[in-house]
Amino acid sequence: MRSRLILVLPLLCLGACAVGPDYRRPEVALPARFSEAGDEWRATQPGRFEVPADWWRVFGDAELDRLEAQVVVDNQTLKAAEAQYRAARAAVNSAAAARFPTVTGSAAASRSHSTGATTDSVSLLVSASWEIDLWGRVRRSVEAAQARAEASADDLAAARLSTQALLAQTWFQLRAADAQHRLLQRTQAAYARFLALTGDRYAAGVASRLDIAQAETQLGTVRTQLSEIELQRAQLEHALTALLGGKAAPAEARAPLPAVPPAPTLLPSTLLEQRPDLAAAERLAAAANAQIGLAQTAYYPLVDLGATAGGRASALARLFDAPNRLWSLGPSLAMTLFDGGARSAGVEQARAGYDQAVAVYRQTVLTAFQEVQDNLAAARLLERETGEQEQTLAAARRAREIAEDQYRAGTISALNVITAQAQELAAERGAVDIHSRRLAASVQLLKNAGGRTAPPEPAGRTDPGR
Repeated sequence: MRSRLILVLPLLCLGACAVGPDYRRPEVALPARFSEAGDEWRATQPGRFEVPADWWRVFGDAELDRLEAQVVVDNQTLKAAEAQYRAARAAVNSAAAARFPTVTGSAAASRSHSTGATTDSVSLLVSASWEIDLWGRVRRSVEAAQARAEASADDLAAARLSTQALLAQTWFQLRAADAQHRLLQRTQAAYARFLALTGDRYAAGVASRLDIAQAETQLGTVRTQLSEIELQRAQLEHALTALLGGKAAPAEARAPLPAVPPAPTLLPSTLLEQRPDLAAAERLAAAANAQIGLAQTAYYPLVDLGATAGGRASALARLFDAPNRLWSLGPSLAMTLFDGGARSAGVEQARAGYDQAVAVYRQTVLTAFQEVQDNLAAARLLERETGEQEQTLAAARRAREIAEDQYRAGTISALNVITAQAQELAAERGAVDIHSRRLAASVQLLKNAGGRTAPPEPAGRTDPGR
């Protein structure tokens, strides 16, 4: 017994080592500055930051607040991501279970007859087997599973953020469609009045059939545009219903579109700290790194420590008598001597998987950088476009009023009025469209920033390798 323990104890001490490369977060080469914001890159270590639960409140829309609270409960995509995360956590527990011994029990009873003699046999055995993790196979398995679970948690956060952003964008598009619909209804009423005026002038002999035809054409065009905007509105309503897990979308929102909030304060470094999709890609790289070590352990022998205790007797009452007791304890070793290159291929496959995960992570960071640049540019240029469009709308409104006055005075034809009215309608619809695009860009920019309107306070992360 003592000699066996002397053999086993050195093996337990060897279990402190682990083959394979230790993980370091891959570096990413990025431009030195945000060209759209003028902020310099500051290299920082990423930490675990939760996406704020109420980032959309910067829009000051009470109905959006209600919808966002509903979507995190009823959205089926989030339910699927949450289930995937629970499965990943279970995989960690499954991998960690290999750190402990496996204990099995067996009981058997039999009666046999041979050459005129009947023999009874009763046995009760308890066996334990424990893999001594000499080369870190179990630890690398747990490390890989833990990293994948963290990636799954980040995927869940990213899915929640994406769903919230999509809901906000869809809601604002729906409100913009309602605003366009109300504008077209007012325009339809104005064009109907103009057609009636043209009819009166035709009856008085001061307008032609061409004037009436042109006014009817203009009215018919607006009616067609009303049907088209109603179709868009229905599709957006259906999209909201799907996002809300089948719950009915809200009725028409008659409140004006909310104001566009200021662009969030961003630095490139905060992207690595805040965005869950970047964190998920980085964690997958950590899992792939652990997989290299796991593949390399195949070159080393597996060492198991086994133990058995129990009894075997001809009768149950004598099962635990001293002469019938039995036990065993000792290590076993198993090693592949020849596999035709399967182990080296497995290691090479793991290294290729790590290189792929690193490339995906770096590309994800670069894409995130591009997205922020794009939406910062959109926020800046659309704000300038808003001012220009307001001036265009004011000029178009003055032109339409002048044209209508001159038409009533009989100094211009109906075509001049129709042209001015069409230009005013186009300018008004353009103003609504630009406002809607600014809201969409603002939502996207908040999403790109991880839902934050300002950089968070730095916080450390206790996970290994981060």
